[in-house]
Amino acid sequence: MTLQELVHKAASCYMDRVAVCFDECNNQLPVYYTYKTVVNAASELSNFLLLHCDFQGIREIGLYCQPGIDLPSWILGILQVPAAYVPIEPDSPPSLSTHFMKKCNLKYILVEKKQINKFKSFHETLLNYDTFTVEHNDLVLFRLHWKNTEVNLMLNDGKEKYEKEKIKSISSEHVNEEKAEEHMDLRLKHCLAYVLHTSGTTGIPKIVRVPHKCIVPNIQHFRVLFDITQEDVLFLASPLTFDPSVVEIFLALSSGASLLIVPTSVKLLPSKLASVLFSHHRVTVLQATPTLLRRFGSQLIKSTVLSATTSLRVLALGGEAFPSLTVLRSWRGEGNKTQIFNVYGITEVSSWATIYRIPEKTLNSTLKCELPVQLGFPLLGTVVEVRDTNGFTIQEGSGQVFLGGRNRVCFLDDEVTVPLGTMRATGDFVTVKDGEIFFLGRKDSQIKRHGKRLNIELVQQVAEELQQVESCAVTWYNQEKLILFMVSKDASVKEYIFKELQKYLPSHAVPDELVLIDSLPFTSHGKIDVSELNKIYLNYINLKSENKLSGKEDLWEKLQYLWKRKKCVWKSKCGGTVFSSPCLNLIPHHLYFATLGGLLLAVNPATGNVIWKHSCGKPLFSSPQCCSQYICIGCVDGNLLCFTHFGEQVWQFSTSGPIFSSPCTSPSEQKIFFGSHDCFIYCCNMKGHLQWKFETTSRVYATPFAFHNYNGSNEMLLAAASTDGKVWILESQSGQLQSVYELPGEVFSSPVVLESMLIIGCRDNYVYCLDLLGGNQK
Repeated sequence: MTLQELVHKAASCYMDRVAVCFDECNNQLPVYYTYKTVVNAASELSNFLLLHCDFQGIREIGLYCQPGIDLPSWILGILQVPAAYVPIEPDSPPSLSTHFMKKCNLKYILVEKKQINKFKSFHETLLNYDTFTVEHNDLVLFRLHWKNTEVNLMLNDGKEKYEKEKIKSISSEHVNEEKAEEHMDLRLKHCLAYVLHTSGTTGIPKIVRVPHKCIVPNIQHFRVLFDITQEDVLFLASPLTFDPSVVEIFLALSSGASLLIVPTSVKLLPSKLASVLFSHHRVTVLQATPTLLRRFGSQLIKSTVLSATTSLRVLALGGEAFPSLTVLRSWRGEGNKTQIFNVYGITEVSSWATIYRIPEKTLNSTLKCELPVQLGFPLLGTVVEVRDTNGFTIQEGSGQVFLGGRNRVCFLDDEVTVPLGTMRATGDFVTVKDGEIFFLGRKDSQIKRHGKRLNIELVQQVAEELQQVESCAVTWYNQEKLILFMVSKDASVKEYIFKELQKYLPSHAVPDELVLIDSLPFTSHGKIDVSELNKIYLNYINLKSENKLSGKEDLWEKLQYLWKRKKCVWKSKCGGTVFSSPCLNLIPHHLYFATLGGLLLAVNPATGNVIWKHSCGKPLFSSPQCCSQYICIGCVDGNLLCFTHFGEQVWQFSTSGPIFSSPCTSPSEQKIFFGSHDCFIYCCNMKGHLQWKFETTSRVYATPFAFHNYNGSNEMLLAAASTDGKVWILESQSGQLQSVYELPGEVFSSPVVLESMLIIGCRDNYVYCLDLLGGNQK
C-alpha cells in the first residue's frame, strides 16, 4: 500500500466531498477543491512529469512552493509518477536548501510560478544559460545543473558508494536470495514516498529518504486512534519539510475528511489563527508542536482552543517535550472534552513511533504529578527499545530510546539498502518505571554544571509552571552560562521569578540570568530556534554593557538604580495610616494596600497613580491577599471582603469579631483561610461559602499558612496561631486538628513553614523553630 493508493481509495467513495480548503484570511472567500478535482489535477501533473523527466536510478522530484490550494494535488501528482517528492522551503536559508539539494543529487525540481524570482536569485549557481525549463499550469519544471567542483567531488563519492552498495547487493542476491529479501532497497521503483532532512540543530543535517512502507502504518493507525471520518476537518499545521505534515495531509485525504491550509504568515498571528481554525472552519483535529500551541497564549488556549464549546475533538502534541500536567490543566477551560495525546517519534524513523492519550481523570485531577507524561505504546509496526550505556535492552531504569521495526526503516544520507528491522538511536533519554516510559530529555540537553548532571528541559518545565511566565526557553550559552528566556506581560517580575526558581530547583539548576523577550523565535518546524536565542542574548549583553537597555528592561533597571541611590521613585497620598503590608499582583499589574481610614486602593506599581479605591467604612489592619481572580481583605467590622481586580465587590463573609488576620489562599486557589477575634479559624470557598471553622482558645491575630505535609503524602495542612501562644496544625480540607504546640508567651506573629520546620515569633523575645515531624521545639 502506498500513500497515493490510500487517497485514491478514499476518493472513490467521496468524490464530490471537499478535500482541500485554502483560506488566505484576507477578507476573500476561501477556495475549495473536491476529491475529484484533486485526483484529476494530480493525474495531469503525473502525465506531464512522465513526458518531460528522464529518470535514471532513484526517482526524486523537488517541490519549491508555499502552502496553497494546489499543494495536495502537486504532491499526489509526483507520487503517482511514481517518484518521491522532495520539499524545499522557499523561506529556508538558501545555503541549507542548496546543501540539501546537492546532497540529494536532485535532478528535477517543480517551482511554483509565484516563487520563480526567489528561486532563481537564491540558487542561480545551480542554473545556467541552457537550463531546461517547461511550464505546467502554475508550476515550472527545472532540470538542475551541478557544475561546482566541490559538488562534483561529492557526487563522485556518492556514486562510488552507490556502486559499491549495488555490487554488494547483487552479490548477496546470487549467494543467498533469502538474505536479499531481508533488506529494503531504495532503487525499487515504488519504494520511496518523500525525502527530508533533519533540522540540523544538533549537528550536520541528515538526508532521510522515507519508503511508503515506513509511513503508511502511521496513517492507518492514526485513522483508527483518532476515529477520523469524512466529517472531520484537519489543519495543515506543519511545513512540508517537517514530517508530521505527511500525517496531517494523508490522514485527512485517506479518510474523506477535509484538509485546511492557510498562508504561513497567518500561523504567526495567534488571535487571527485561532479565529480561522475554531470559528470560521471548526477544525476538529490538530497535530502540533507544544511551541506552536503556546504561541496562542494561555488565555486564548483556555477561552478558544480548549474551551467547553471548541470544535477541537483531538489535540496531538509532539516534536518536543510534552508540557507538564500542571501547565496542561491550566490551559483547559472548564467543561472541555478535547482528547489530548502525547505523540513521539524521530524523522529518521518517520514520522511517529509512540502515542499516549492523557486520561480524563488525570486532566481533572488536582494532585501534583512529579513525573512527566509517559510516551505510551508503540504505533503499528513499530518496535521501541530502551538501552543502557552498554547497549543492552532494559526493562526498568534509565537509558536511550531506540526505534525501528521490520518495515519502519528509512535511508539515511548515502544508504542504498537497509536491513529490515534496523533500530535507530534517537538521542532521547527516558526512564522506564513499571513498564511505562517517561521522557527525560535529549542527549544534547544533558549538561554538567557545578559538577552535577542537569537536564536543561527540567528548568524550562519548572519555569513555565509559574503563573507569571507565558512561555520560556533555556539555553546553555557557550557551554558556560545557563540562560532562561521568558515571555511575560510584566517586566518587573524577574526578581520574583528568580526567587521562585530558587525554591523549586536544585542550586545547580538555577539559571545564571533571566532575559525578558516579547516572543520566542522558532524554526519553520515550529520548534524553538536556539541559534536565534543565542543571538538575542549576545545583543542583550552588548546593550547591557553599554547601558542602553530599553523597553521592558528599562523600567526595572531604573528602579534598581534608584533604590541603590536611596531615591524615592514615587509616593502616593492614600487617605489614612497604612498598618498592613501591600500586595503586588502581576496580571493585572496592580499594587494593593489598605489604610486605617478604611480604604482599599489599587495603584500602578510603576507610577503610583491610583487605579481604583473602595471605602470599606471601618479600619483595615488586615493585609490584602491576591489570587488569579480576586483580592480579599479582612475588616475590623468582622467581615471578610472579596473584590475583583477591577474594584467590584463580589461577596462578604461575616464573623463575630474584628478581623486583623490577613487571608491566606490554598495553592489551588479554591479555598481561603483566615482568623478572627471571635476565636475561630475559618475556611471559605471562592464564592464566599463557609467550608469549615475551627474554634481556638483565644483570639486569632496571625495569618494562617497553608503547606504540604512533609511526610511524603499529598495532604495539605494549615498552620495558625492564637494570641494565647498556641500553634494549631489543622487538616486544610476538613479543619480537623492534627497537633497543637504551646509557646510560653503571647503570639501575634504569623507562622511560616519550610519543609518540616515551622518558624514563628513569640512575645517572650524568642523566635521558635518547631519540628513538625518530631514534635520538638528548637
